[in-house]
Amino acid sequence: MLRRHRPLRSALIAVVLSATAVLGMPSTASAAHTCAAYETITQGKYYVNNNLWGQDNGNGWQCAWDTYQSGDTIGWGTSWDWTSKAGQNSSVKSYTSSVLGWHWGWKTQNTQLPTQLSANRPVRTSWNFNVTQSNINTLNVAYDLWLHDIPNPDWQSQPTDEVMIWLYTAGGAGPVGSKVATLNVGGASWDLYQGDIGWKVHSFVRTSNTTSANLNLADFTNALVNRGSIANSKYLSSVQAGTEVFNGRGQLDTNSYTVTVG
Repeated sequence: MLRRHRPLRSALIAVVLSATAVLGMPSTASAAHTCAAYETITQGKYYVNNNLWGQDNGNGWQCAWDTYQSGDTIGWGTSWDWTSKAGQNSSVKSYTSSVLGWHWGWKTQNTQLPTQLSANRPVRTSWNFNVTQSNINTLNVAYDLWLHDIPNPDWQSQPTDEVMIWLYTAGGAGPVGSKVATLNVGGASWDLYQGDIGWKVHSFVRTSNTTSANLNLADFTNALVNRGSIANSKYLSSVQAGTEVFNGRGQLDTNSYTVTVG
């Protein structure tokens, strides 16, 4: 099993990814697309981040585009082709994702974040997507939640906790840390892994893959509070959703995605 890991960082540095061809892009025109590292596409209260934070561990490219926005519901996609440099098969190359809230700073308004866990506000989400794999891929499709111990984090504020919710995994991808439990949350069974990479990482890995979710993400943070893994005083500052790619060529198409806080 290839284990996800993430290096420490205090701020993201924009690095342009050269792409001479946009392989795997959809045949129909989209409103915007990018193949540049950390370039973003705003969609109302969300933005798509072409987050290629691990690109130095591989060779390849990744692109992202938007397809539609209807109120708080969006569609978007990403395609990629990554191979690993020597010794870096277990390193994530990218997490192109939709961002709501904080990501080493703030970009959009009306996110209703941060919210303190003790307020017990629901964080309802639905996500329907398709994964196309052109060759053997190692990847996951997952939510990524960030928590702080302050109510107003800025670009230099390190998170205290990261909560991942893996809906789909392929190619032997695995999370940080060790398995500590199997839990039933939101009507499904999840293996819970925990580790520490400078902040604590709590990963819920669904025991069977799905490409459609309708969840209250507060159920997952509450499960961690009930286990004593996270303090109820922490603040949820960000909800992200996308794909971590270790290796391979493929495409993720988000047909519909929405998050509502409160």
